[in-house]
Amino acid sequence: MIKRFYLRREFAIFVALIIMIAVFSVINPIYLTPQNFLDIVEQSTINGLVAIGITFAIITAGIDLSVGSTLAIVIIGVGMLVVGGIPPILGAILGVVMGLILGLVNGLLVTKMHLQPFIATLGMMSVYRGVAYVITKGWPVLNIPSRFRTMLDGEFLFRIPFSVLILFGFAFLGFVLLKHTRFGTYLYAMGGNEEATRLSGVNVALNKMFAYGFCGIGAALSGMVLLARLGTGEPTAGQGYELNAIAAAAIGGTSLAGGKGSMLGTLLGAILLSALKVGLIVAGVDTFWQFIATGLIIVVAAYFEIIQQRIK
Repeated sequence: MIKRFYLRREFAIFVALIIMIAVFSVINPIYLTPQNFLDIVEQSTINGLVAIGITFAIITAGIDLSVGSTLAIVIIGVGMLVVGGIPPILGAILGVVMGLILGLVNGLLVTKMHLQPFIATLGMMSVYRGVAYVITKGWPVLNIPSRFRTMLDGEFLFRIPFSVLILFGFAFLGFVLLKHTRFGTYLYAMGGNEEATRLSGVNVALNKMFAYGFCGIGAALSGMVLLARLGTGEPTAGQGYELNAIAAAAIGGTSLAGGKGSMLGTLLGAILLSALKVGLIVAGVDTFWQFIATGLIIVVAAYFEIIQQRIK
C-alpha cells in the first residue's frame, strides 16, 4: 500500500513538473532549451542537498530549523581552512564532519534533554548563526582557492556540473539507507509510533541522533557547494533555507507528521521548486513572488496529505 502511494505521489510530481515546463515554455521558448534544463537541476542542488538531509528528521516526526545556520558555520569553517592552505579534499571531509557534529548536537538536545525538535533546533539556529558571526566578526571569507571551487562546482562529462553529481549521489545514499537498511526501517517506525518502536527493543535515541546527523551532513554539502559556487564564505549564508528544504520534502510526499517520505520524492520536489523559480524569472515575474509561491506550496502539500488520508 505504501509503495503504491509513493509511486502515485512521485508520478504526480513528475506530471506537475512536465505541465510546469510546458506552461513556461509557451510563455518564453527559451525555457525549453537543454541548457535551461541543466540550469534548473544545477540550481536545485543547494536546496536539494538540504532537503534530502532534513527528510531524515521529518520522517522521525521531527524537524530541523537550524540547517541554514549549520550551512553558514560550515561555509566559513571550510572557507578559512582552505584559504589557510588545507588541501581541498581534506577541507571537504572536515566540512562533512562539522555538519555531522552540529546535527548530532541537535539530536542530543532532542533525545537526551527531551526538548521538542522545533524548540531545540530553533534555539540552535540562533546559536549557530551567532557562532558564525562571532568567528568572522561579520566579515566574509574571501579568496577561496580555485582548486576547491573546481572540485565541487566544476564540470564533468557533457558539461554536467560536479554539484549535480553530488546531489544525485547523496540522494542515492539516502535511498539506500531508508529503503535497504535497518536504520531506515527504524526511522519510519519511530515516525509512525515512537513508543511502540522503543518497546520493540530499538535504540530510539541513537537512531534519532543519526537522523539529525544526516541533516547536518546535507547542510554541510550544500554549504560547500555554495562556497565553491560563489567563491566567498558569508556568515549570513543559508538564511531561510529551512523553508525551501521543508517545502521540497513536503512536495515530495514526506509527511510532516512523520512515518512517510522518500528520497526520490524529495529530489523531485527540489527540482520542481527550482523549475518554478526559474520559470518565474523567465516569465518576468518579480522574484519576491517566489517567497509567496514557496509558502503556498508548503500549505497545499500539507493539505494534500490530509485529503489523501481521508480518502484512504
